[in-house]
Amino acid sequence: MQFLLSYLFIAPAVIGCTIAMGIVSLIASLFGAHENKLHRIAQSWSRLLLKFSFIRTEVIGLEKLDPNRSYVLAANHQSYMDTPVIMANIPLQFRFFAKLGLFSIPLLGTHLGRAGHFPVDRGNPRASLKSMSDAAKAIAERHASVLVFPEGGRSLDHLQEFKEGAAYMAIKAGVPAVPVAIVGTREILRMHTSRVRPGSAKLIICDPIDTSHLTIRDRDHLTAALHAKISEALNERPVPQPTC
Repeated sequence: MQFLLSYLFIAPAVIGCTIAMGIVSLIASLFGAHENKLHRIAQSWSRLLLKFSFIRTEVIGLEKLDPNRSYVLAANHQSYMDTPVIMANIPLQFRFFAKLGLFSIPLLGTHLGRAGHFPVDRGNPRASLKSMSDAAKAIAERHASVLVFPEGGRSLDHLQEFKEGAAYMAIKAGVPAVPVAIVGTREILRMHTSRVRPGSAKLIICDPIDTSHLTIRDRDHLTAALHAKISEALNERPVPQPTC
């Protein structure tokens, strides 16, 4: 029954919703819509996607975020469904990193570029560093937050070692780093499959970590703190982080 629901209703609804909201975003951008407006359109798309996919989300700790402040949100990455879950439930203006190749996809790429998101070329360390520096600068200039998946990709079964990008940007921008734990999305949309399963997800927002007293040399310690907080929220044993 769930198999039929997924392929006969959920898949067409998700595809149709994505195309429709992509067209809305494109038209809005052609008429000069600001990045913030495009982000709100993306938030509406995320809410519709979760609704059509029969995904319920419980959010814990939302009161810890000040809507008038900027943050670097660092979240674990279980599934392609993580971004819609975060966008639908965290009412902040934030931008995120996406693979460079996604920017060449019709509608999606147009939206990503005009909405102010950042392309990342994982095979080019210099270009990646420039993207992180641009993101840190955007936090101050656009008064927006940044969403980062420090694992660098989806994890198959448990939390992986974190890269230092989230810590680097938070310290460079002088804004709090917020550990965000995502639970349940791995079962909703498993890696290497396109089948969306109805279910429940949980978003746990941990206490923001102040970076005002830190320097770039402290990024490894901040990275370890982010990893430990998310591991604790996931009830997983932390993976030892490398030290410099």
